[in-house]
Amino acid sequence: MKACLCSSYGPPDTLQIEDIPVPVLGDEEVLVRVSACGLNFADTLIIQGRYQFKPDLPFSPGGEFAGVVEAVGGRVDYASPGDRVMGYQRWGAARQFVAAGEDDIVPLPEDISFETAAGLTVTYGTAIHAFRDRANLQPGEVVAVLGASGGAGQAAVEIARLMGATVIACASSSEKLCHARTLGAHHLVDYTTQPLKETLKALTHGAGVDVVYDPVGGELAEQALRATSWEGRYLVVGFASGEIPQVPFNLIMLKGCDVRGVFWGEALARDPLGHRENMARLLKWVQTGRLKPSTHAVYPLDKIAEALNEIAERKVRGKVIVTP
Repeated sequence: MKACLCSSYGPPDTLQIEDIPVPVLGDEEVLVRVSACGLNFADTLIIQGRYQFKPDLPFSPGGEFAGVVEAVGGRVDYASPGDRVMGYQRWGAARQFVAAGEDDIVPLPEDISFETAAGLTVTYGTAIHAFRDRANLQPGEVVAVLGASGGAGQAAVEIARLMGATVIACASSSEKLCHARTLGAHHLVDYTTQPLKETLKALTHGAGVDVVYDPVGGELAEQALRATSWEGRYLVVGFASGEIPQVPFNLIMLKGCDVRGVFWGEALARDPLGHRENMARLLKWVQTGRLKPSTHAVYPLDKIAEALNEIAERKVRGKVIVTP
């Protein structure tokens, strides 16, 4: 099979496409012929050795995949050859075949394309886990989404809106904010020209926002924390800015607010049933037309370096997919 391999840490241009053997299945594994693989910002980090996980070299980037079950191990109960599935592993999907655990895959309805499914798991899965499981988001609450034009931020805008929240999209340009508006954001904040704390406070008539969704980190974090409401929830999702913020603990005490970590990958392993429930809800929203994930571009496997460079340079609007 053809596979994209990271044989030494470096930028996307160091990746190679090679022929390697198809995986040998374990008793509890499922072999999936990959039709589409979703890429994320984390993939630009993991190939450089800058992510929290460092897989043994060589490895394939790409965690999200969708395709058809080719074969199953002897102790697999719920999957059969020919099944359409979508799934997630922390890495290893940018190849023609993936060996996955049965808990790593979810049935894929016939009326949802492989390309759409391959872009659902990480960003939308993270957003629904963050709002449903961590923030207990309620209809009518106000959510501020930082980095609202990136992959994680876009998904958060859409999911918060679907859950009945008033959504304030925060980004670094009017162009990015216009895109957030098309996704359903109710208010827009350009934090390069507007003071974030004061603007969020003004938009909530001084009360502050109920939930902050922060995949960015950096210097914006303290401003957003200061703009939370009494007993608000600050969701720490990631650090796309490259800077892990240091915030004064007295702010948390004075606001009676919660700072809650969103480690979706670990939650997936600890609560696979909850993950399946969340994915079922996402797929139902897609089937009914309430959720319409956007795709930036679809690349063939041999163009994966170009795709990852687009993500690293923050040029994408929607999901980036490769087709092995």
